[in-house]
Formats: sequence, C-alpha cells, structure tokens
Amino acid sequence: MSINPFMMMNNIEKSFNGVQVLKNVTLQVQEGEIHALLGENGAGKSTLMNILGGVHQPDNGSIHIHGNVVKMANPRISMEQGISFIHQELNVVADLKVYENMFLGSELRSKIGFLKVEEMCKKTSEILAKLGVEINPKEYVRNLDTSYKQLIEIAKSLLHNSKLIIMDEPTASLAEHEVSRLFELMKNLKNSGVSIIYISHKLKEIKEICDVYTVLRDGEVVGTGSIKNENLDSITKLMVGKSISEDRLVKSNKFGNVLLEVNNLSSQGLYKDINFSVRKGEILGFTGLAGDGRTELFESLFGYRKKYTGEIKINNQLVKIDHPRQAVKAGVGLVPKDRKENAIIKDLSVIHNMSLSSIGSFEKNGFIQDKVEKEKFQYYKEKLNIKVHNPTITIDKLSGGNQQKVIIAKWLEVDTDIMIFDNPTQGIDVGAKQEIYQHIISLAEQGKAIIILSSEAPEVLKVCHNINVMYQGEITARFKGAEATEDEIMSYATGSKRGA
Repeated sequence: MSINPFMMMNNIEKSFNGVQVLKNVTLQVQEGEIHALLGENGAGKSTLMNILGGVHQPDNGSIHIHGNVVKMANPRISMEQGISFIHQELNVVADLKVYENMFLGSELRSKIGFLKVEEMCKKTSEILAKLGVEINPKEYVRNLDTSYKQLIEIAKSLLHNSKLIIMDEPTASLAEHEVSRLFELMKNLKNSGVSIIYISHKLKEIKEICDVYTVLRDGEVVGTGSIKNENLDSITKLMVGKSISEDRLVKSNKFGNVLLEVNNLSSQGLYKDINFSVRKGEILGFTGLAGDGRTELFESLFGYRKKYTGEIKINNQLVKIDHPRQAVKAGVGLVPKDRKENAIIKDLSVIHNMSLSSIGSFEKNGFIQDKVEKEKFQYYKEKLNIKVHNPTITIDKLSGGNQQKVIIAKWLEVDTDIMIFDNPTQGIDVGAKQEIYQHIISLAEQGKAIIILSSEAPEVLKVCHNINVMYQGEITARFKGAEATEDEIMSYATGSKRGA
C-alpha cells in the first residue's frame, strides 16, 4: 500500500442499536485505481460507503483525502471533496426530466436567477454522449427503461468532475453492450486519474475491470490485494468463508401435470407468438439480453399488462387475467425484477412488507394479530436467513439481498402453485444466491411450477430443468438445462442463431 493514497478510511467502527456492523475497517484507494469492495449482503459495505459519503458518522476512526483528515459531516461535504455515489437503488426522481435530474441541487442560473434550461440540456446531451446514449434531455425519467435510469446516475457523477466515484452494482440493470461501454468509460476515467470503488457480486466483472480488492466479512476486513494475483474461487472463499460449487444444483425430477400453458401469446411491440408450458415440479428458465421481452411477457401473465392476444391456461382452464389480484387468485405469484419500484413499500416496516400480500391470514375481527405476524416472520427469518435485528425498521434500511429475501418470504406465505422469479438474485452476493437457489429448488420439489427469468446464462444453467432463449420478443431456442452451454445460449440471445 502507498504511504500517501488518495483516500484512506482508517480504523472505522460503527454500531446501530448496539449491533457493531464495522470493526476497525481500513480501506485505501490510490489515485487512478479501480478498487473492488467485496462481501456478502450485510457484510458492512454499504455502511462503510455511507460513512465515506457523509450519510452516517463513524463511532471511531478517520477519513483522509490526500493525507488530510476530513470530517464528512454530510453528503454535501463529501461531494465537495470530489466524491460521487452511484447507489444500487436508483436515486433518480421519476417525475423530473432528465436534465432536471442531472442538475438537481446544482442548477445553472442566470445573474437574475432564471434557469439556463438550454445550457443544462446541452451539457446533459454531451455527457450522455460519452456513455454512447442518446436520450432527449427533456424526457421525463418515468418514461425511461431502468437501464437508462442507471446511466443517468452514472452521467451525474461525470457532470460533477468527481475524483472518486463509488459504483454500487452499476451493471445490475444494464444490457451486455451497455456494460462494455461502461467498462470503457471506467478505463478512460482511470487513465485520467479518477479513482473508482466498485461494488459488485459479479466476480467475472471484478476480474475484468478492477485492479485491487478488499473483502469484508461480518464487518471486518478479511482480505485485500491485487486482483491479478487471485483467482475467483479464493475471493469467493474469503467472502463467504467457504468454497461455492459451480455445478448444476437442480436434479432430474419426475414432473407432474401441466400447471401453466401459453399458446400464441402476442403483444404488439413487446413479444409475439409465445408458446410454452410448465409442469408441476419443473423449473423453466427464460433468458436473453435486456429488452428481449421476457419481463413484459410475464407481466402480462400476472395481469399487469392487459393488451395481449392468445391463450393462457391454468390447470387446463382458459383464463383471462386483467389484474394481479386475479393472477394470485388463479395461483400465480411474481417476484418482480425492480425491487424498489414494484416489490417493496420502502416506508413500511420489514415485517409488514412480508405480510402485505397475505394480510387476511393475519387478520381477525378487523385487527392484525401482531403475535401471529411476528411468529410467521421469525419462521421466514430463520428459513431464508434474513439478516435484520429489528423487523419493525423500514425495509429500505436492509441490504438489497435481504430485501429480496423478504419479498420471497412474502410470496412463500401467499403459497401460489405457479411462481415466477424475475432476476431473483439481482444485486445479491454469492452466498445468498446459493440460499435462494436452494429455496427455489425446494419449491419445485414440493410440486410448484417455477419460472425463472434471468439475464445471466450461468444462473439458468445452474437451476433450470429446461431453458427458453428470447431475442426481440420471440423464443429463438429451447434447451434441456443439462445439455445447454453458455456460449450456445448467447448465440441465440444475440440473434446470431435462430432455432425454435
């Protein structure tokens, strides 16, 4: 380690409600370095970065910028020190325009106080062009795809000429070509002297783009060093304390009756001529690249999108699902892709988020039975290994992985026969992924029909009995899980080959 790093967090300690979440953590980042910060959900990564970003104050320890001690009393001071934070949970304001989001809090004004709208639009377009993206600066953010919202977050950090950019799962919502573009941008930033702290659970990305790594486990640094001197297995073992198998987890099942059948389903501009069925005990995967139509397809099956043609049969009965309530009544559950916008109520407690979709089972004479609700939450907390010391705190205080486990607990309690998981392990560490995979497999073994939508081919290869590949709204290939390869799946997902 250099004697004079650009940024050093020295012996940082932090506790919440008597629970120590950071223990003497030291992190050094050199100028022009891409530094991977790794660890399981709940390891302390977000708390450490929130201290650097001025959101939390440390109980002990200090922060040094260019060798000078700086007290990050609030986020503005952190920003003034040249630090930008791109959060995993997007912080764009949906009801503002793109340029308004870009300049929020740092608006350009004339001498008499009028907003310089056209100048802000021009600068916005210039910065987005560096990312290879064309977006109308006057478009409302609510009308954009999630990947574009993520790129706006990244563009904001470039706008402020940041010297240190913290990227928390920046590729979670990006398509493959957008990830490549982001990596090129990161290399350019590095060459210009900008430092980056990169938080990701995608270890292949870490190996490709990062120079140095630091691993946290249970609030302590358990390893640090050069990425090129380590293999992915050893880093994984540092993160979770054990080796993680890359073998297929799912075994050949004897499937039961067809629970869900789809015939010639189409929706203009989204997907067309979709045919498939899923049986009791089967885990059926759908994969492809971002924008392939799979999310929109299953939003239709869940009653979120109403304009479609074709047939949906559940238990051999023709159904027309126009609302999510009808879907649940018909036995269909959906764990959606976007946690923040579609799966949690961030101002509601952890325990109430768990019970929300099955509130009737906790109600008696018009009142919620707190004891029953707490007992049920304790059951799922242990079953899914949800890390939360107080279930009455709001769910936005949990890490992304633990939020995901609460969402899964909610649907386990609803107990539908058909379960759809849209990117179920997005933003989740390798250890928690294994736990969620085992729970999904267990549901199939109980006779549930499971559908997994995932942009990650290794994920569907690991846990699916059968796999459908989509490209531009069509199913272009079908594989038995044990016979497919990642390369073959990608050739169909990119449109270079067509089959089914």
